[in-house]
Amino acid sequence: MRDAAMGVRGGMLGGAGVVALLWAAQVRPSARLDALFATAAHLTGLLAGYGVLVLLFLMARVPAVEHGVGADRLARWHALGGRHVLLLCFGHALFALCGYAAHQGVDVVSAVRELFGYPAVAAAFAGTALLAAVGVSSARAVRRRVSHETWRGVHLLVHLAASLAFGHQLAGPDLALAGWFWALAHATVAVLLLWYRAVVPVRQALRHALRVGEVRVEGPGVVSVVVYGEHLAELRAEPGQFLRWRFLQRRLWHTALPFSLSAPVQGRALRITVKALGGHSRRIRRLRPGTRVIATGPFGALTAARRTRPKVLLIAGGVGITPMRALFETLPGGPGEITLLYRAGAEEHLVLRSELEAIAAERQAGLHYLLGPSDAWGHLPAEAGGDPLAPQALLALVPDLAGHDVYLCGPPGMAEVTQSALLRAGVPAARIHSECFSF
Repeated sequence: MRDAAMGVRGGMLGGAGVVALLWAAQVRPSARLDALFATAAHLTGLLAGYGVLVLLFLMARVPAVEHGVGADRLARWHALGGRHVLLLCFGHALFALCGYAAHQGVDVVSAVRELFGYPAVAAAFAGTALLAAVGVSSARAVRRRVSHETWRGVHLLVHLAASLAFGHQLAGPDLALAGWFWALAHATVAVLLLWYRAVVPVRQALRHALRVGEVRVEGPGVVSVVVYGEHLAELRAEPGQFLRWRFLQRRLWHTALPFSLSAPVQGRALRITVKALGGHSRRIRRLRPGTRVIATGPFGALTAARRTRPKVLLIAGGVGITPMRALFETLPGGPGEITLLYRAGAEEHLVLRSELEAIAAERQAGLHYLLGPSDAWGHLPAEAGGDPLAPQALLALVPDLAGHDVYLCGPPGMAEVTQSALLRAGVPAARIHSECFSF
């Protein structure tokens, strides 16, 4: 997985280098102020346009990329890249405005008025404004106050923003000799988006004919949904992976929800286990048997393919138990080679407990529940007996921890402190495998 991530990252940086070379090949050195501003505007504009393409590519759901890099890492790259793209867009606009004003000998207000007379510039401004709206909605302070559905709807504006800016990019002097390259890059990303986010889901829906078979309560606010379909082996869904589920029922059909498989694929049945964390996940409890389902995927790299050692430790927090439960059942291993640590606030919050205990008994695998109140995931107050995910506590449960592969899934706070504890306990970073999300 590390090699795949390095390859994708290298490809993205290499593309930025090619863009910079295209710019450098067409630069005409000049000491005039307007020319300096124009040169800076051209470079920032090219890099911003390329950055938007990278953002779209990262979220195109290309299976080879998602399986090799991991969906959570792609999402982090996308978020970080979005900030850089916005800065480049604002820099481009500022340099272009100053360059135009200096060249025409007018003030900034007059320059803005004149530039807006060019349709391509006005469209590019509208695209930048949409990107800014997406960026604001993704800021941590705002993100906590809006629903996942609202955030996702605003995020789709990136596609419109890229379309609005495309004409302006082709009209730029930078692309007079390389317009074909720019058009080809946009066409490639557009085809990937259309294929993997529209064509493939429809094709899978027709092929597998998925329907809700059963909804059963697993615990407070937690339900399992069993979905039946045809030709499920063709999905090649592995334990530890997730699919994006679209339930064709009122108030659910317009959103694809990412949920991990909580059990291996069995014949005609898929199963997910869902905790009510938002409006859509709460509505899943009211799904009716027979409801049609569109499932896209599988995605994610938290699979047996990442294993490098005979012994494996699985660590789950909260509803992160769902992919861990599937791996707990299926990872190859003899007696004592597979261990699961399950962190939960209280005994009644343990999900799929009877299944976990049956698997542990059948496989002679280790199973430990780490219970107790916490002020933040992974932290127990001192009066409660200390942190069960601290390095000393982990080593007490798994004395040869440094010789294990560790699979980790849970809320971001819990995942962060647990990964730090594992490193301090001697587990190499390359053997800590995690995919953690917050929705």
